[in-house]
Amino acid sequence: MSAPEPICPVTGATALPEPVPLYGREFKRDPYPLYRRLREEGPVHRVRFPSGIAAWLVTGYAAARDTLTDPRLGKNHALGNDTWRRLASIMPEPQHSQLQVHLLHQDAPRHTAMRALLGDAFAPRRVAELRPRFQRLADALVDALPATGGADLVAGFAARFPFQVLAEVIGLPEELAARFDRDWGKVVQPVGPADPGRPAYEARLRALQGYIAEVVDAERGRAGDVDGNLLARLVAAHDDGELTRAELDSMVFQLLVAGQEPVTNQISTMVMTLLRHPGQLDRLRAQPDLLPRAVEELLRHDGAFELTTWRFLAEDGELHGTRIPAGDSVIVSLAAAGRDGSHSPDADTLDLDRTPNAHLAFGHGAHFCPGAALARAELQIALGTLIARLPGLRPAGDLDAVEWIPAVLARGVDRLPVAYDRRL
Repeated sequence: MSAPEPICPVTGATALPEPVPLYGREFKRDPYPLYRRLREEGPVHRVRFPSGIAAWLVTGYAAARDTLTDPRLGKNHALGNDTWRRLASIMPEPQHSQLQVHLLHQDAPRHTAMRALLGDAFAPRRVAELRPRFQRLADALVDALPATGGADLVAGFAARFPFQVLAEVIGLPEELAARFDRDWGKVVQPVGPADPGRPAYEARLRALQGYIAEVVDAERGRAGDVDGNLLARLVAAHDDGELTRAELDSMVFQLLVAGQEPVTNQISTMVMTLLRHPGQLDRLRAQPDLLPRAVEELLRHDGAFELTTWRFLAEDGELHGTRIPAGDSVIVSLAAAGRDGSHSPDADTLDLDRTPNAHLAFGHGAHFCPGAALARAELQIALGTLIARLPGLRPAGDLDAVEWIPAVLARGVDRLPVAYDRRL
């Protein structure tokens, strides 16, 4: 006779495994039931990722917000313990040392100094000035879609629009922008040393590193306005001794990958959500002025940044009632925070009238996304353009059959087949 399965004393349900696995096709398709249960059982849980690394996951809005500003938690990889470095530092050397010292992995005062180099490149005022140009880029991509029938919105629009916008904002030369391979963005998806896909992963990594070197060399060879060109400003900072070469390459890496892939994922995720709520889609078509508020609600409801990157305690300490050893990784679930009913009433419901809507989709504190204003503009333009110019927008097939990307931190899809009546 087998022993009965353990029961959770808080919820009365069958106890979850320890650590809780945060991966698998069904989990990526809809992680929210698991996040709901974790929130109900407490703010901090031991979880396991595909690489085998175990981490401490923070759920719930209040706990997430506090953790994101906790001064004891650092982001520098040097704080991670030996187990974390062996399993989670998937990127091999020398690339890990050369491409992983960007803003997401820095603490003050270095983080403060490096972030200051971004200047006003992503400032709301500059973004507003560039919106007409962004709209032209979006319209040109829709113009290239089939006139009737349907298309894959990822390949035809979502995978291209954010990179075109980014190239415009950071000053990436047109000839180099045309050569960027979106497949390189998969270097942020973990592939362990024993994975059959490891050789392809390392090939992508080497190709991307070579491309970054070309971008830096090309920028150094161009005469231009450093103040109006972010890439030129970063190269000049390196040449003046403000950045090491690894920091320069890492910041370019962050711009090229983290600067556009999350927006690609967010466009696809938002369209997926609206396709599941056709009444809300019709309402947005009839009331385009609702778009800014709708984008905020869609970010809260299903954000492309599902989890934050790693944080570490330099010394053993307590986090929301749980003892955390020094060097163990701490991850905040932004997705779980967004669906916390104690902060957002009826949190699983998509409510385009929700206000206020102080979600954490762009993070919080010192590491709040510096490109948030740009991302908001891109999302508003992307959704507004697709909804207005593709009447009858609807799924082309079963939405439940759409595969979600297996990335640990992100939510999005690689393909999104849709149908529409015609292209306006």
